[in-house]
Amino acid sequence: MPRKSNTRAASGSGTIRQRADGTWEARFVVGHDPGTGKAIRKSVYAKTQKEVRQKLAQAVAAVDSRAYREPCKMTLGEWLDIWADTYLTGVKPRTVKIYKDDIRLHIKPYLAAIKLDELDTHTVQQYFNTLLTNGKKVRKKGDDGKIVYETAPLSAKTVKNIQGVLHGALRQAVINRYIPLNPADGDFCKLPKVKRQEIKPLDEMQITAFLDAIHGNPLEDLFIVTLFTGLRQGEVLGLCWNCVDFENNVLTINKQMQLHQEQGMKAYQLVATKNSKARTITVAPFVMEHLKRRKVEQAKQRLIAGALWQQNELVFTDQLGNHLTKPTIYRAFKKAAASIGRPDARFHDLRHSYAVAAIRSGDDIKTVQSNLGHATAAFTLDVYGHVTEQMKQDSADRMEAFIRSVSGS
Repeated sequence: MPRKSNTRAASGSGTIRQRADGTWEARFVVGHDPGTGKAIRKSVYAKTQKEVRQKLAQAVAAVDSRAYREPCKMTLGEWLDIWADTYLTGVKPRTVKIYKDDIRLHIKPYLAAIKLDELDTHTVQQYFNTLLTNGKKVRKKGDDGKIVYETAPLSAKTVKNIQGVLHGALRQAVINRYIPLNPADGDFCKLPKVKRQEIKPLDEMQITAFLDAIHGNPLEDLFIVTLFTGLRQGEVLGLCWNCVDFENNVLTINKQMQLHQEQGMKAYQLVATKNSKARTITVAPFVMEHLKRRKVEQAKQRLIAGALWQQNELVFTDQLGNHLTKPTIYRAFKKAAASIGRPDARFHDLRHSYAVAAIRSGDDIKTVQSNLGHATAAFTLDVYGHVTEQMKQDSADRMEAFIRSVSGS
């Protein structure tokens, strides 16, 4: 059995001893109990005397500079549970679900057992690298007919989202003084750049064809409002009559319809907009005419439904006053899009079509940003900057044609 030994640290601010199991312990004073005046001692451990001396020196220096933190006994998995249950108040229910799913499916299986204060940047970087190479399980049927699971890479965007969840939880741990630094910080960890998905708005001919295709469709007014205001799908589904100002042609966008799912239950709820900020949009009279038509049609539906009518303030409802669902919108839109030769189009492309049309019509980026509800004009320019570049080229081409016409060349 290794002999016990006591060796006073050179600085005289702690003691080192070898334990019965052969490991080394260093004890040091972190302060004094205000009630009894007795010294409060803490310990650090290591496999060798040299290593424990280094840990002792670091601990003593931290105490002297008042930067010492009590070692955290929680695992990362335990802290993630606390963070998700305690620090996400005010976050939209759907976002909370996404965060919890990322924790359950993508973070805990790899990092849950690691002590919170032992998680370092190298480990986090290796974790992200793993997700980028084989972070997804793909369910397949084998040659023998049995179900097998294979691994596949997660997309850079998905890993970036997971990094955001982990970073947020660890940022709170720093605030709580559980850890000194955030090992998932973007300054420390390197992730591949997320390539922005190419936008595919409808061009002028396709917009004309789309308007013809939806003529007489029960959702015609909804499609037109979306196409010529740029509202997000949840925003148009959550639009209420008290947010429609017919006198001034203004819409107030302060909520959205969002699907919330928890414990196997699904339900649509009205929640705050994406950036939790209300905005107003001054819209074209053409749009307001369709909203007036929609109001008249809804009044007729209410009379026919009678007692079955579901009373609410929503602009777009079914024949009984119930809110519309995203699958209903999806099916109707895809049918119309396919009929004009754009089976690849998404409902969100109506929003892109509005933005591109607005910019080409002469709206400045700041106005388009405000109407779309983007957080910054820089983001709007990043998404639609190629449109302004094309406009510059078109301007140069027009000038070239003018020069040739006046110069005779």
